[in-house]
Amino acid sequence: MNFETVKIADLISEIAMGPFGSNIKVECFVDEGIPVLNGSNLNGYALHEGSFRYVTEEKADSLGRANAHRGDVVITHRGTLGQIVFIPEDSLHERYVISQSQFRVKCNEKILPEYLVYYFHTRIGQHKLLSNASQVGVPALARASTTFQTIEIDIPDMESQKKIVDLLETIRAKVEINSEINENLSDQIQAIYNSEFNPTTHTPSGILADICHYSSDRIAVSELSVSTYYSTENMQPNKMGSVDATSLPSIAQTTGCHKGDVLISNIRPYFKKIVYVTDDGYGCSTDVLCFVPKDDQYSAFLFGTLYRDRFFDYMVAGSKGTKMPRGDKQQIMNFPVVLPDKESLNRFNGLVVPMLDQIAFNRIESSRLTALRDALLPRLMSGELDVSNLKL
Repeated sequence: MNFETVKIADLISEIAMGPFGSNIKVECFVDEGIPVLNGSNLNGYALHEGSFRYVTEEKADSLGRANAHRGDVVITHRGTLGQIVFIPEDSLHERYVISQSQFRVKCNEKILPEYLVYYFHTRIGQHKLLSNASQVGVPALARASTTFQTIEIDIPDMESQKKIVDLLETIRAKVEINSEINENLSDQIQAIYNSEFNPTTHTPSGILADICHYSSDRIAVSELSVSTYYSTENMQPNKMGSVDATSLPSIAQTTGCHKGDVLISNIRPYFKKIVYVTDDGYGCSTDVLCFVPKDDQYSAFLFGTLYRDRFFDYMVAGSKGTKMPRGDKQQIMNFPVVLPDKESLNRFNGLVVPMLDQIAFNRIESSRLTALRDALLPRLMSGELDVSNLKL
């Protein structure tokens, strides 16, 4: 498999920076329309269809080249650097507006957008992408669109690109399916919870503090990996679980989490970030609340309680701060709860615990697939693994 060294400028047909912040003010946002991308949408390889804010079609039209379409590549140049994704052909929307912290490129016939994105997720690709990064103040890429075009990368012929992308995309698709199954299972758990313990039909008989407390355990960061560490960055909005962390904190210890605990991001609780911990040996940042059930029998019930929109509404109502509101830990523990009797709790656990076990199994499988992808990626991109004889 032969590689050619090419400048990015020779691989793209268009490049455009996001709009000035003054071009998208708060009053521009509407309930539906053209989605505006944010950092949480740029986790991973393909665009993550998570939490959006929207502008009208007319507003999007006025932003011209800040509109991104299927097949485009979107890159962060300010804030969380190193993020780069492609917009898949089956994306939920036909177009998106990039933010002031992003720029986009359109690839020409010499390179697949998926291949370009996977390349920049390798160690050498990230090094090249961040080579002109400044860490003074808000992290940023200097002269982002100009310097990006000067980067040189090694690419194989188009047939080899297709084979590499096909292999990596097969893995990504399976991980996505697992994520969708888990989201569906979580919704089913919530439906069962509502049928048994809905406070609109049952009078609350206790508070959250009766069934759980905050974790006081500690775990060494050296014992964690990007797959076992949770922060507000890698927990996903709208109850969509999590992705691997981009890095680990530079501290010796952090909060320890165990199987059956429930994690909720305490920053901007209206994003509704929640994760059920499926095994021991996990950790979370100080910006994440780790709820520990007082008894193992309450684990599934605790997850059902905290998963409800009613809980997040309560948490938002008591949060403090305007620009970056945080939940009030004391107020949170006073959340009214319908305490289950032994019979109803056993019935609930009989239905829900197998679902949580399936969620755990799917996450383990996704972690293995992710590890396989991460092991294959640099070897495929360097040519160490020759795909020239691989049949599509």
